[in-house]
Amino acid sequence: MDGIISWFDYIASRPDDILEATWAHAKITLTVIVVATVFSVLLGVFVQRRPALRAFALSVSGIFLTIPSLALFALFIPIVGTGNEPAMYALFLYAILPILRNTVTGLDSVPPAVVESAKGMGMGTLRQLARIRLPLAWPIIMAGIRISTLITVGIAAIAVLVGGDGLGTYIQSGLTRLGLPNSLESVWTGTAFTVLLGLVLDAALAGFQRVTTSKGLRM
Repeated sequence: MDGIISWFDYIASRPDDILEATWAHAKITLTVIVVATVFSVLLGVFVQRRPALRAFALSVSGIFLTIPSLALFALFIPIVGTGNEPAMYALFLYAILPILRNTVTGLDSVPPAVVESAKGMGMGTLRQLARIRLPLAWPIIMAGIRISTLITVGIAAIAVLVGGDGLGTYIQSGLTRLGLPNSLESVWTGTAFTVLLGLVLDAALAGFQRVTTSKGLRM
């Protein structure tokens, strides 16, 4: 109980700093997810009906997830320097696979009969995509976006190691001062608010998914 009380006292003594770090963490995450979503959906649409390109794109995006995060962050330092930029480039690469894979899977799930009916109504390829295929694939695409968001929130916590902002500053500060007063409280703060941010963003995306999905496709 003493530890919990001490942690709440720690939070209560610096709400503005914690909110600022949380907002910085959220900005990094949302920027990465917006860019990754646009890129991955467009790429998914392009490769979905091209088996060789599809396999190549999925393989390459999968390889990015096998690279240790700190190593990938460090690869961009000689190019863009330290700060948020190298972290955001690395996070973008990590965010691609779930969205790309779900875009392809979602488009694959569209019944051919529905596409044929759209052709019979005189719809061109772009109209089929915009009005039939993407709306039907949207719930699966959104599932990929939500997964990428959670991955990005978690990995963004180590952006501090390359000079970035966010809640990772509390984790790093606590670990470097381990054993000193408020060190554990600092680690708990960074960890707990990172998890909380992930839950809030996932809930917001779930609401957005519900609003933007046609009633017949809602679970």
